[in-house]
Amino acid sequence: MAQRAWQKLVPRQRSHVLHAVADRLVEQRQLLARLEAADTGKPMSVALNDIDVSVDAFRFMAGALRATSSVAAGEYEADHFSVIVREPLGVVGAITPWNFPLVMAAQKIATILAAGNSIVLKPSEITPLTTIKFAELVADLLPPGLLNVVTGLGNVVGAAIAAHPDIALVSVTGSTASGRAVARIAADSVKRVHLELGGKAPVIVFADADIERVADTLSVASFYNSGQDCSAACRVLVHESVADQLVRALVDRVNDISVGEPGAGEDIQLGPVVSEAHFRRVLDHLDRAYAEGARAAVGGSAYPGAGFFIQPTVLVDVPAGAACTREEIFGPVLTVETFSSDEEAIERANSVELGLSASVWTRDGSRGDAAAAQLDAGTVWVNCHGVIPSEMPWGGVKSSGYGRDMSMYGLDDYSRTKHLMRYVGR
Repeated sequence: MAQRAWQKLVPRQRSHVLHAVADRLVEQRQLLARLEAADTGKPMSVALNDIDVSVDAFRFMAGALRATSSVAAGEYEADHFSVIVREPLGVVGAITPWNFPLVMAAQKIATILAAGNSIVLKPSEITPLTTIKFAELVADLLPPGLLNVVTGLGNVVGAAIAAHPDIALVSVTGSTASGRAVARIAADSVKRVHLELGGKAPVIVFADADIERVADTLSVASFYNSGQDCSAACRVLVHESVADQLVRALVDRVNDISVGEPGAGEDIQLGPVVSEAHFRRVLDHLDRAYAEGARAAVGGSAYPGAGFFIQPTVLVDVPAGAACTREEIFGPVLTVETFSSDEEAIERANSVELGLSASVWTRDGSRGDAAAAQLDAGTVWVNCHGVIPSEMPWGGVKSSGYGRDMSMYGLDDYSRTKHLMRYVGR
């Protein structure tokens, strides 16, 4: 009922509501950031940025929904006039992860509502607080029943969303295993599935790259949110002639990273990982890496004392094909491998099953463009990493999933096309 009334609103009306939601987020910025930091362990600087990104998601979609485009209406057969209409899907199910709880929820909610749908959203059972608080804060702005938040375990609530016959599409941001599980369940009702899954972002550093700029960028892009980011720059492939120089620069930067719990001050850059279970998982990955011959140039273990703090780590002497270069560690761990030719770098970067994002570093524009064209990834950055504006689509290839969040492409994914043809002959 709520969805039908919502889709009847003209774009201008829906846009005003989304702007009002963005305004409410701005008003409650400090409250939501404190809650996000407490729930996830993020430093306040990261949590505040999450709120700002969430605001931008609603601002962008509030404008984008008023500027949708399609194939031009006209006669494509003699005496027959065709029009393409974009329609809402209806009820959309969404399952969001624990690493960026509010950002991931905001990006889905904004796009799904902008397209004229209603939403049933399940936040991660590990970090549900800001999603619940968000729904409470905007309850007076949205029609009753339009935004529905249901908490619980993925194998119970998530499975029920994926199986429900009245849900037209289920959108998942999470691990590849979670995406596969949802897709299997959704197949029984032949509903559409939208998957944004894991990443293992290769960072190809050619011999002519600006090494100091690479190190400056990776000191953030590899360890932001304690490395719990599917786009994290977690796997460096560097030309053998400049590998030692890059490692020295990375060690210098990593040694300057300030670590602490969220309330320790505004200068804190790296907090704890999200839970004890994940803490153990990341440490297990490190133990496996050492068993395969890798060593830590800096960091390499947990910090002593209370809390789930793991040292920002750069692994070197990493053998080709090691598990730490293929599997998503999802912690503050960066691996460094060397290559001797451009072809080898591309081949090894593409050798993993994940294909969400990648970056290429070179002063040669032609080489950068050529490498970017050959990489299997939904986003490739050249001489930067981790910059994700709302105007651009986000999503992967291969086992990183399919479908796009954000941008006009997101609006397309959360709607459907209908061809209307009318005979106009006399």
